[in-house]
Order: sequence, then structure tokens, then C-alpha cells
Amino acid sequence: MNAIAIKFTRWDVSPLETLKQSKVYELRERLNAGERISREEKNWITAQVNNNPYFKSAIPLRGYRFDFSDVLKTYLVKQYGRYIEYRAIDKTSLRAMLYGRVERIIQI
Repeated sequence: MNAIAIKFTRWDVSPLETLKQSKVYELRERLNAGERISREEKNWITAQVNNNPYFKSAIPLRGYRFDFSDVLKTYLVKQYGRYIEYRAIDKTSLRAMLYGRVERIIQI
């Protein structure tokens, strides 16, 4: 069982309990409980992890790091003649996030 979130800032932030209504908190809590998540939620996690500049396998929110490395897999995607590394829950959520023609997806 993973922690819900870890503080990653040096300055004071509001308590973690204030984020209970956020989508990322609810998803991490459901995954910790062993519940299944929907396709839209998988797509959302994949997009958020790959579109933030702070972490490769986590989603930042108000000074907290919500880690999803336990459900993410690493993929190499060949697109426009070059390979780029992405983290995604599955290939379907990765394809939903990508734009343009994808030549190849390889799970590492």
C-alpha cells in the first residue's frame, strides 16, 4: 500500500486533508483500496503524469507528490522518426494522450 501523497516542498503547505476532494487524491485512495478505475480515469492519470514538468511517475498538487509508479509502465514510442519515453497505465491510455501518427509502441 502506497502513501496517498508526500510533501515535496520546503515551505509550509496546507495539510493533506484539505486535498481530499481533489481528483488525484480520490484516485490514489481508490487504487490503494484495490478498486478498479475507469478508462477515463486511466487516461487522465496518464496525461497528467506525462504533462507535468516535476516528476516522471507522479502528479504534483499544491506541494504534494501523488505517486502512481505502482500502476504505471514505461513505454518507448516511435513517432516522426524518433523514440520518446512515456509512462502510462496501458497502451490504450498512452494512445489517447498522443497526437499524430504513432509508428511503434514498445513496453520496457
